[in-house]
Parts: sequence; structure tokens; C-alpha cells
Amino acid sequence: MMPLYENVKDNLEIFKGPSVHIPPHLHKSLECVYVTEGTLELGVGLNLYHMETHDFAIVFPELIHHYQVFDSKACQGIYLLSSPSLSGGYLQTLQKFCPDLPVIRSSLVHQDIKYAMDSLLRCLPGEEQTHVLWQSYTQIILARALPLFQLVDKSSVGSDDIIYQTVTYIASHYMEDISLAQMAADLGYSPYVLSRVFSGTFHCNFNTYLNNIRLDHACNILCHTDQTITEAYENAGFSSQRTFNRVFREKYHMSPRDYRNSHRNN
Repeated sequence: MMPLYENVKDNLEIFKGPSVHIPPHLHKSLECVYVTEGTLELGVGLNLYHMETHDFAIVFPELIHHYQVFDSKACQGIYLLSSPSLSGGYLQTLQKFCPDLPVIRSSLVHQDIKYAMDSLLRCLPGEEQTHVLWQSYTQIILARALPLFQLVDKSSVGSDDIIYQTVTYIASHYMEDISLAQMAADLGYSPYVLSRVFSGTFHCNFNTYLNNIRLDHACNILCHTDQTITEAYENAGFSSQRTFNRVFREKYHMSPRDYRNSHRNN
């Protein structure tokens, strides 16, 4: 999972599964994680936070974050991505502030948070009450979690380091026709230095990282809108349907049309 995309209005994604390494990224969703087994390292900005079983954390929208797993045992969690539009009266807080320490230790995690996360897992997309439940449970989580945080201005979490600049640049320009050389020139680095960032931090090259970002956006469009496949790949930044189909099949082992049909049937 590397969910960097332009949010579709009122969208929510939640899944329970293995915790894995996820490189630095950012998006416009509120992200919550509840560790159900093992441990997890959550990085926000330049800080790394250790999480134990039954710890809970929130990452506010548009903050660079990543995950690492050092535990040799099985590690799992529940991961929630919720559009800020579902947060009701908490929207302004999400936009302006963020937690100084984003992790809530297990002894302090309110039972309502656990109940809301479990309930969201059971919500079936397409049911008449689904949207209301998404709003309700998202706001319950925020109501129980926010009083436990010391909130600071979101701008204080930013950084001028090269990783932060790289992620922010791609998040702002991935729907455009960009290249490693252009990004290097705009940021004031050599292409060689940026290539080292991608291989050492993101464990892939520039094109792979960029295509993954665009694929996440395209998949979100395919699953949650009625846009055509042509509109989906163009709005995600792909220059041609041939390139889009090729990288889509390489990652998902099916065509975009089959992916959309499979998601809707499920």
C-alpha cells in the first residue's frame, strides 16, 4: 500500500493485513493504524515512533510518513484512510494542526476507537447507510483520540531535507509530464543525487515510484468514480494508454477494466 492520490470526495478505505515496509509518501487522507499483532515503526516527518500491539496512531492529512517493520515475528494491523470531508467539525483541526506525538499507547486507547475500527471493517460499500456510518465512525475515532494529543502547527513538522522535498515535489506534480532531470533542476540537485535517494530510500527508481503514484490515483478513480478508463489514465498523469496498460498489468496482473469489475463485484 502506498496510498498517494488526489482524494475522491467522501472516500474511505480500510483493510486488515500484514504490516510491511512502506516508503515515505503523503496524501490528502486522514490515516489511522491500529496494531493488532507484533510491532510497527511509524515515521512522521523526521521522527520515528515505535508501536506495540494494540497501540493506535493517527497521521493527519498531507504529512510525509512511512512504515518499517523490524520484528521477526508476524506483524499485522488495521489501516484506515478516510477523506477529511468525513471528519465533520474536526476538518479545520486536521487542516491546520497535527499531533506532536501521533501514537496512543494501548492502555490509553479508548474502547470506542477499537469498536469504530472493527465496525468500519464490516461496512459494506454500496449499502444505503454506508456513507453515514463512515462519517459517524470517523468522527468517533477523532472524538476519542484528539483529546489525548498535544496538537502543534502542521508547518512545524515539515523539513527542508531532500527526502521531504522529493516526496512533496512528486505529490504536487505527478499528474504532469515530469522527469528526473526536470525535478533535479527544479529542486537544485543533480540527477545522480536524486537517483541515490530513490534507490536508497524508496528502493526503486524514479520511473517506478512515479508510476506507482499514478497507478494509485488511477485505481482510486476506477473504483470510486464513473470516469472512463481513458479519463482515469489521463487524469492520473499517464501519457498513453499503452504505457498505462503495461505498468498496470505488471503490478496488478490484470487489465484496468478487469480490476474495476472485480472491485465492484466484490
